[in-house]
Amino acid sequence: MSTVTGAASPALLRGMVGGLSRRRLIAGLLGTVVGLPILTAILVPLRSHLPRESGLLIYILAVVILAVVGGVIPALLAAVAASLLASWFLTPPYGSLQVKGGGAALDIVVFLLAALVVSVAVEVGARERASVEQKRLEAELASRFASSEMSAAPVEHVLEEVRALFAMSGVALRAADGHTLAQVGEIPDEAPTLRLAAGAGRELVTFGPDLFAADRRLLTVLASSAGQAWERAELADEAARSRQLAETDRVRSALLAAVGHDLRTPIAGIKASASALREPRITLEPSETRELLDSIVDGADHLSALVDNLLALSRIQAGALSVHPRAIGLDEVVARALVSLHAHDVEIAVPEDLPPAWVDPGLLERAVANLVDNARRWNRPESAVTVRGRVVDDTSLAVDVIDHGQGVDQGEWETMFAPFHRLDESGDGVGLGLAIVRGLLEAMDATVAPAHTPKGGLTMTITVPRAR
Repeated sequence: MSTVTGAASPALLRGMVGGLSRRRLIAGLLGTVVGLPILTAILVPLRSHLPRESGLLIYILAVVILAVVGGVIPALLAAVAASLLASWFLTPPYGSLQVKGGGAALDIVVFLLAALVVSVAVEVGARERASVEQKRLEAELASRFASSEMSAAPVEHVLEEVRALFAMSGVALRAADGHTLAQVGEIPDEAPTLRLAAGAGRELVTFGPDLFAADRRLLTVLASSAGQAWERAELADEAARSRQLAETDRVRSALLAAVGHDLRTPIAGIKASASALREPRITLEPSETRELLDSIVDGADHLSALVDNLLALSRIQAGALSVHPRAIGLDEVVARALVSLHAHDVEIAVPEDLPPAWVDPGLLERAVANLVDNARRWNRPESAVTVRGRVVDDTSLAVDVIDHGQGVDQGEWETMFAPFHRLDESGDGVGLGLAIVRGLLEAMDATVAPAHTPKGGLTMTITVPRAR
């Protein structure tokens, strides 16, 4: 974040002497010491042909130029030096400071007074210009620090602006107990140059050159801006914590709702089947026994998948997912995913000669399996789900999972990735599949995006990086 464009900084204004910069003062002094002797060397050969008044006019022109360049100090020195040089070299008798005739003396006096008036006028104008520039800078900086850009800036950016504007070595915002809340630059173990109030229970401390009264007035305004930036940051943190707590409550409520249905249903089935098997008064045929055992196994698989999904989601949300990417072929990952689903009714169109992908094979396998399982659930019975692999560009590969079901409205494409969101509330599952898919893919710098399948259905496209 840069300082105010086109404005002189307080540090630059502070580097002025009498309204002019030190560089211009030095230039004026050099002009006096070097320029006047050179000018005299040029005038001496011409003094027999040049009237004394013309020589004095040339000198006064030089004094005016030096006054404009360097201000009153070089101008006064130049006026005195020019009068001495004019008396010595241009006024008879030559080689003497004595002036012959009252007219010549009057000329020298008028010359000195004119040089003095010009230099003072230039100095007053420079001081007024510096004062106007200081006030303009104060107004411009106050407006800038009140702008929406700075209102959204971190407190460190505000402190850096203050440090750069006033050429400080370090600036810090401290609490009333001396604890440093934020700082920029070097903070030495010594008393600060300035201490300024920065809101309730805070102060802005600076380390570096002392400031003039006008600079301190401006710094007081900026100290208040720094305190406000800290307050905004605290409010933003509190708002973020509130949102996080609200999201946690929402997830907890959704989880409790899921437990109320999706956990109790398989548990009830398992208990009923197990009770029938252990009841000695019930005689079961072998086929009925196998059916009850299959029911128990299916219920246990359902519970296992649900628990796995809940654990995976908790790891994703906590940022504790372990990712180990390596180069691997997409055909191998897709094959493993379909074997784990026992999905023999899925068409595979993943060429074996595709470039290898740079992914975590286990995470990508689970993402593909979740998408295929979801696609099979919504696909029309007479159609097959297709898994297709392709090259996107020089850096990316894609896996398309294509179904021909009823599809999803584009307005729901983003919300269907939210945890516990179900497109059909009458269906089974707790709505974790797509949320887990997105979390697994984002953990390895991959993405998933939905699209309409031609002639109806939904196509989910996983984009992964190519191995280098």
